[in-house]
Amino acid sequence: MFKKYNVIVVGAGHAGCEAAAAAANLGSSVLLITMNMGVIAQMSCNPAIGGVAKGQIVREIDAMGGYTGIIADKSTIQFRMLNRSKGPAMWSPRTQNDRMRFAEEWRLTLEGIRNVDMWQDTVKEIIVKNGKAAGVITSLGIEIEADSVVLTNGTFLNGVIHIGEKRFGGGRTGEKSATGLTEQLVSLGFESGRMKTGTPPRIDGSSLNYALMEEQWGDEDRSRFSYTDVEIPTEQRCCWITYTNDKVHEMLKTGFEKSPMFTGRIKGLGPRYCPSIEDKINRFAERDRHQIFVEPEGFRTNEIYVNGFSTSLPEDVQQKALQLIPGFENARMYRPGYAIEYDYFPPMQLDLTLETLRVKHLFFAGQINGTTGYEEAGAQGFIAGINAHQRVHDLHELTLKRSESYIGVLIDDLVTKGTEEPYRMFTSRAEHRLLLRQDNADIRLTPIAYKLGLVSEERLNKVTAKVENTDAIVNYMKNNSVTPEAMNPILETVESSAINQKVKLQAMLSRPQLTIFDIAKADEKFASYLNQFDKETIEQAEISVKYASYFEKEMDIVNRMKKMEDQEINPDFDYNTLGSLSIEARQKLAKVKPRTLGQASRISGVSPSDISVLMVHMS
Repeated sequence: MFKKYNVIVVGAGHAGCEAAAAAANLGSSVLLITMNMGVIAQMSCNPAIGGVAKGQIVREIDAMGGYTGIIADKSTIQFRMLNRSKGPAMWSPRTQNDRMRFAEEWRLTLEGIRNVDMWQDTVKEIIVKNGKAAGVITSLGIEIEADSVVLTNGTFLNGVIHIGEKRFGGGRTGEKSATGLTEQLVSLGFESGRMKTGTPPRIDGSSLNYALMEEQWGDEDRSRFSYTDVEIPTEQRCCWITYTNDKVHEMLKTGFEKSPMFTGRIKGLGPRYCPSIEDKINRFAERDRHQIFVEPEGFRTNEIYVNGFSTSLPEDVQQKALQLIPGFENARMYRPGYAIEYDYFPPMQLDLTLETLRVKHLFFAGQINGTTGYEEAGAQGFIAGINAHQRVHDLHELTLKRSESYIGVLIDDLVTKGTEEPYRMFTSRAEHRLLLRQDNADIRLTPIAYKLGLVSEERLNKVTAKVENTDAIVNYMKNNSVTPEAMNPILETVESSAINQKVKLQAMLSRPQLTIFDIAKADEKFASYLNQFDKETIEQAEISVKYASYFEKEMDIVNRMKKMEDQEINPDFDYNTLGSLSIEARQKLAKVKPRTLGQASRISGVSPSDISVLMVHMS
């Protein structure tokens, strides 16, 4: 019935969709298997893409030819650039999205990729031959052969949903869980664990009183995720902010004795940085209110996502507590919030390619690795799909460095350090975040994607032109000056000290109070020169000038670390032969099998003295 595929992807969430698309666009024949073709790329939790650090990941996926950014742009109902008041390393794009249109756009995209086939079924078992993944067996008893398999099972592996004292199997509300795979992988020697996540109730927006809430509009001068010219909706929807209060907290407390989290029925660890509302009022008892974001789920639906009110309390307690929030007095609930427990596999069992160490040609991506978030999942799926293709065609694998991408930081953290709670990306996790900005993801990564064959020459030329035009603006500012007569009136308006002689435009822009457009106001010739460039190129030039000294220092650090990052270690090296290593270091190094000395230095339990021993041995 089925031909043999190069790559089978199990699961059509955000990781699975990116994996299937990447492998197929590189030329592999791909079969994407999902339990329900009606919910491909479902936004199971909040209907939003991006945010702090996550937005940078989406831009990186887009820069390399992935689709999350394009589909987010097509389905956006509101765009905001977060952290504009801070430095450019912190600027993070975020969209509020039309949930139904997002899923529809992903499905249409996949159906338009020639090498992708789809099949609705549940995978019960991986076919393993001679230590390699060789296909899958489905719940219908169908055996499908493949050269490699990518597992992107999300929260479905032995998933259990909790609402108060109610407990039932499911991978998502209204959908059954997946069984059998965990047990098989454990029998093959894999270590598994349990994690949990949760989601808030959904509300009928027509039952809310928005007059009692604060409006939160998107950016007027809106931008986009994708570096392509994808068409974006012209209309934007408003979001709102409201707050809990003491009455809400007291009502929630009445359900604590039935809370699966407090009674111990939930064993898995949840995300520390996205706690449930009951966890918030328990951990932060001194606070008399918590912020609630009221987010529409689309252009044409009344459904509202109550961001900040994730809960697994009994549904009647949820309803009563919600109606004590300003604006929610007459709120009607579409469906209650719930918690879900699921199996995951600690990611130290993976190589940096996301191929498992125990079974070759088998890749894990997304929540199966202990991460949380659409963006983190999409990034892993994208890399796993690329490497599954590269593996079966005997091509060079792709691994991204920590110094060149947030995706590299994400995967290195998972594989090297592991995670015992749902992993979420933050800018603070990236030691070189000043170099890993959302504005330069195309400059960093599109040339890599071009060499792989994921982006066109036309797109590479666009990046090359951006670099050349940025350099041209910077050089213009280095070689041209502004007079005191022209500049001082502008300096006075921004409360910056006056100049008494001609000053290079570059030196003026280094002042924190000034923008490149402030200088253009003082210099008509410069303003006329800038008119030939697009907004993104001008912004790139401004950042390049303002932070030039910081970039130089950061690059010095990267270059000093490069020697360790480039010093490769044989993955089959026997660390027990080095008696000078600590016992813990031997155990950890043998488990992780680091690719490089740099990766070895980041393993918890491996000390600087252990690294010195390795350096001496390797030299």
